[in-house]
Amino acid sequence: ALVRIGLDTVTEAQIGWTAYGVMRTRDRTTGQIERVGGTGDVQLGLRRSLSGPNGPIAVQPFVTLPTGGRAIGSGDWSAGIVVPIAFDLGKGVSLAISPELNAAVDKDRSGRHLAYGSALGLSVDVTASLSASIELQAKRDHDPDGSKTTAFASTSFALMVGADTQIDLGTVIGLTHASADAQLYAGISRRF
Repeated sequence: ALVRIGLDTVTEAQIGWTAYGVMRTRDRTTGQIERVGGTGDVQLGLRRSLSGPNGPIAVQPFVTLPTGGRAIGSGDWSAGIVVPIAFDLGKGVSLAISPELNAAVDKDRSGRHLAYGSALGLSVDVTASLSASIELQAKRDHDPDGSKTTAFASTSFALMVGADTQIDLGTVIGLTHASADAQLYAGISRRF
């Protein structure tokens, strides 16, 4: 769940929490499957437009608090910053890039290390109420236990139901050995 609260015309506060998540891992050698679930961490953030209301460039610092369980929680605090940049290409097409820098939690759940990356996405308005997006993401993680690079490709669809409700569906596919194989997601956004 993510709650976004407008503080003024160019600033919003964000509070996010994974109420419950399930992680399924399959060992390709033995075929053994492990499934764990639990609550996630709380993320607090602030998003500030650098180019006016609904402007194309923003800065978004955040901190993650270790409130989650062992299954999907990080075990320690982390912090980072994202710089979302959007380009309107006209005719319902937009391009977005989101470089990110993190003080990520170490794999042993104690301490932090450098992680960085970016996402690049292209979005198209299919109809007045339906949009489709494709996205590529790469991230380099310098964990003391071993550095790795993850990369993902994703597709998503967003359907506006009325003026204030949006339904999202998407899939994410891992592109490197260090990346998770696949993720599916669905969501509902409501503006109050």
